[in-house]
Amino acid sequence: MIFEHYALNVPDSIAVADWYVKNCHMQVVKAIDAAPHTRFLADGTGRLVLEIYSNQAVEMPDFAKMDSLEYHLAFAVDDPEVVKKRLQEAGARFEESVQPSERTKLIMMRDPFGMALQLCKRAEPF
Repeated sequence: MIFEHYALNVPDSIAVADWYVKNCHMQVVKAIDAAPHTRFLADGTGRLVLEIYSNQAVEMPDFAKMDSLEYHLAFAVDDPEVVKKRLQEAGARFEESVQPSERTKLIMMRDPFGMALQLCKRAEPF
């Protein structure tokens, strides 16, 4: 099997997708403008795809109430502190920073919609 996409049901899929495109260097690879207003976003490699949609017919997850260890999106970055500052200026909120080893730093944030977002610089990237 090959991973195709990961899906998230959010209250305002267009706003969430627009924020991730503008601030996390993701790109829309497919958009469906009719309900549930789906956006498929690819990361910088074009390999990992995130589906964002707003399906009001089912219970909406409350990401803001979830512990960041229960759920988060993680992005590999070269300089977590620089990206943290940029995302804070775009409305994200800092939660926690940990440095499990000398060359590894993990910063947990919340995007403006309450979803946990982690910035990762690892000594040995995946």
